[in-house]
Amino acid sequence: MEEAKIALKVNEKDNVATIFAQGVGDGCTVILRDRKGTAQPLAVSGDIPYGHKIAVEDIPAGAPVIKYGERIGVASRDIRKGEYVHVHNLDSMRGRGDLPAGKEH
Repeated sequence: MEEAKIALKVNEKDNVATIFAQGVGDGCTVILRDRKGTAQPLAVSGDIPYGHKIAVEDIPAGAPVIKYGERIGVASRDIRKGEYVHVHNLDSMRGRGDLPAGKEH
C-alpha cells in the first residue's frame, strides 16, 4: 500500500499548503490536512517538490498569497487549485530591494 501524500494548511486564512511528501506529481492526489484535523483530497496539477507550496483554492492574478496566516506575496498570474506555487507565479513583496521604502507588504 502506498503511503499517503500530505499537504498541510496551517491557518484557516491560508490559500496555500505545504507539501510533506516526495514524488508529488501531475495527476496524483494529496490529502490536505488542517489544524482542526480535517482531511480532504486535493488533485495535483504539475510536479511539486517536498516542502513547497500548493494552491488550495483558485488564486487570481494580483491576489495575495497567504501562508501561515500571513501575506507572503501576490499571484503574478492566475493560479488554479492544485497548482505548484513558487517564483514562476508568485511575486514576493518582502525584502525585495527594488521597491521604494514603505512599499513592501
